[in-house]
Amino acid sequence: MSNIIGVEQSLSNVEAALKAKGYEVKQIRNEEDAKNCAACVITGQDENVMGISNVVSEGSVINAHGLSADEVVDRVEKLLN
Repeated sequence: MSNIIGVEQSLSNVEAALKAKGYEVKQIRNEEDAKNCAACVITGQDENVMGISNVVSEGSVINAHGLSADEVVDRVEKLLN
């Protein structure tokens, strides 16, 4: 499995925080973008509308709703370590 973290495009602060920690990040706009990601971070506003939780069988979906960028990074680190 890759170490790429998919981040929903509206979460630019989370994307920047993950990149600052050295993670490879790509924006996810649809379920195809979510494939081959170790984890996907979503806003939670449209959870499962894109079908991400169905597609990412190898990775996990992290709902960023109510979390700071640092809290999301912490969850990603715990997930991958």
